[in-house]
Amino acid sequence: MSTAVPAAASSAPSLDLDPSIATWGVLGALAAGMLAIDLLVFARDHTPRMREAAAWSLVWLVVAVAFGAGFWAWQGGEAGGQFFAGYLLERTLSLDNVFVFAVILAYFAVPAAVQPKVLSWGIALALVLRLVLIVAGAALLDAFHATFYVFGAVLLVSAWKLVRREGHEVAPERNRALRLLPKQLRAKPLVVVFVVVATTDVVFAIDSIPAIFAVTSEPFVVFAANAFAVLGLRALYFLLAGMMDRFVYLSHGLALILAVIGAKMLLIDVWHPPIWLSLGVIVAVLAATVVLSLRAEPEGSAA
Repeated sequence: MSTAVPAAASSAPSLDLDPSIATWGVLGALAAGMLAIDLLVFARDHTPRMREAAAWSLVWLVVAVAFGAGFWAWQGGEAGGQFFAGYLLERTLSLDNVFVFAVILAYFAVPAAVQPKVLSWGIALALVLRLVLIVAGAALLDAFHATFYVFGAVLLVSAWKLVRREGHEVAPERNRALRLLPKQLRAKPLVVVFVVVATTDVVFAIDSIPAIFAVTSEPFVVFAANAFAVLGLRALYFLLAGMMDRFVYLSHGLALILAVIGAKMLLIDVWHPPIWLSLGVIVAVLAATVVLSLRAEPEGSAA
């Protein structure tokens, strides 16, 4: 399943990585195991408190770091750096998903006690759909070098929409995937909600997946970073959903990250920045976004 983009065509250094079917199977089994734990433990029929959500968020972070450390030891520093940069990028861009999930769950009036289960099943489907997008994106980049320019343009347009606050617009009632559901399933509200959650996540992945291809061209690394970032979204939702209005500069921070990465892809033939620079930009922009938002929060409360 490895369709890594040749070194001459990649914005990131090419990895000498040719994962076997068994290696993909181990990654798939790990992702499935994490989903099972999320469903059977975290997604019990109760409303998670903030302390519980914070603990689970830390657990998924530790698991991701442990995987990255093992991957680093196995494949070397370049591969490990690409995983961590990709994971941090996907994790940062997933903050937008938290806002969208809150809109969807509120629109359908989903009871708080079943929200964890709805999110878990919806994101499980989204992860499968993301794998399809990743393989397709890697194949396009491998076949057509101009795809980098297309991806770069998509990211710049997405950044502009976020700055104009169009990136958060979501209309669950107009979700096209619902029209494809059999009438019997459309009669079941929870099925409808998890389909909307999954397909909406994939729509947002149209931004994040091209972005991560600017960090690494190896599908195995892209999927691993996506898997660990997405599998922690349920806990992150219950940790941050009630505080999203405090992050007043979130859209601007995400827009800047998308714009920088989009420019990087458009300049692919003239500039190849090191992986640490991409990682540093993401960390710096995210930190500045948080600090500026928290400083602006008292003013927003007064208003």
